[in-house]
Amino acid sequence: MTSNTSNIVFDDIFTINAIDKEGKKFDRVSRLYAHSKNYDMDLTLDYNVELFPLQNGQSFALALASSLSRAPQGAAGATEDEDKDRDVWRPDAKGRRGLDDDYEYVMYGKVYRFDGGSAEIVTAYASFGGLLMSLTGSFRHMTSIVLGDPVFILLRR
Repeated sequence: MTSNTSNIVFDDIFTINAIDKEGKKFDRVSRLYAHSKNYDMDLTLDYNVELFPLQNGQSFALALASSLSRAPQGAAGATEDEDKDRDVWRPDAKGRRGLDDDYEYVMYGKVYRFDGGSAEIVTAYASFGGLLMSLTGSFRHMTSIVLGDPVFILLRR
């Protein structure tokens, strides 16, 4: 899992089990179903196939982060400028190096629902501008994911 010295609240490696198993509904969006290697988690995720093409059986790394800043939020010694620029993303790449530089596909959204299936298994739901994610597994691996909080999802092959 991740430590308290990072803005990453969850990360794992997933292998895709199926893509669009209920049929393709949109031209540029697909829904993938995947299972994680380390934490035995199940993922359902809508993503843009033109920006990040994936295939059945392929593995990818997924991270959920509270901020794209490499320094943890509220870090001791952070200057006022660093706090002000913490969540600034600049297309001209003149900003600070963030977590997004290490990943190929990044979306910003919000955790909008948490379901407790059994005592041990929970599901977190997030929306990234209408592209949805559900992450199901042990609550122990999702303790840092908070209902109502903004979240970044970061993917790389």
